[in-house]
Amino acid sequence: MLRAAGSAAVSRGPRPAPAPGAPPALRLSGLSYRYPDGTPGLSGVDLDVAEGEILGVLGPNGAGKSTLTRLLNGLLRGEGTIDVFGERLTDATVRSVRARVGLLFANPDDQLFSPTVLDDVAYAPLYQGLDAGEVRERARAALAAVGMAGHEQRAPHRLSLGERKRVAIATVLSMRPEILVLDEPTASLAPAARHDLIELMRRLPQTQVVATHDLSMARDLATRVVVLDRGRVAADGPAGELLGDLPLLRAHGLEPAPGGPPGRSRGA
Repeated sequence: MLRAAGSAAVSRGPRPAPAPGAPPALRLSGLSYRYPDGTPGLSGVDLDVAEGEILGVLGPNGAGKSTLTRLLNGLLRGEGTIDVFGERLTDATVRSVRARVGLLFANPDDQLFSPTVLDDVAYAPLYQGLDAGEVRERARAALAAVGMAGHEQRAPHRLSLGERKRVAIATVLSMRPEILVLDEPTASLAPAARHDLIELMRRLPQTQVVATHDLSMARDLATRVVVLDRGRVAADGPAGELLGDLPLLRAHGLEPAPGGPPGRSRGA
């Protein structure tokens, strides 16, 4: 069992802007997936995600949002191609791609299974074979980034849902991914915890793909949104523009967000 060695945290600043002509953070080409019973989950999805972008993936239940998140780091394998900063996701590259694309499940309990918070956050870097000093540094930095420094020895099952979501994000950040893929991150959170989580996500420097049916969060966080319906891309554009198109949203089973300025950008 790991124990924290001090409280200093290493912060990670935003990456520099991509060089002209650099590949997108993510490129999906003809991405399709069928469930074991033959039901289509995704059909011919073509999508580029720029480095530093916060992309909201919207859609009603059954639209294919969660399926997409699991395809992005190889938990599910479909047809078509996925490129991560120009690296093709294949059987040979899946391990390196997973180090670059961190996945947060909708239920944090799916990612928290150790006796203490520190053990959970340290698990992935330990599994990668990093030395103990590097593991502790990464774990402390990740916990500091999500506002959970000082909670290293707490039992995850005794944390609130909002705290468990933060620790689950820290388990992903400890791998220092370049892309975060988050599946329904605000689901079931109380208003205060939801607000705090959105503020945390806004501060993180990584490229983010956020699957959600929470249109208020998409309005407050995303720079761009994609609407999925029955596994296909039904709309793609700037967050403010698409989230203000009430007929479009309702045509695809989405309830417009309550009033407020749409499309607030990162750092606002």
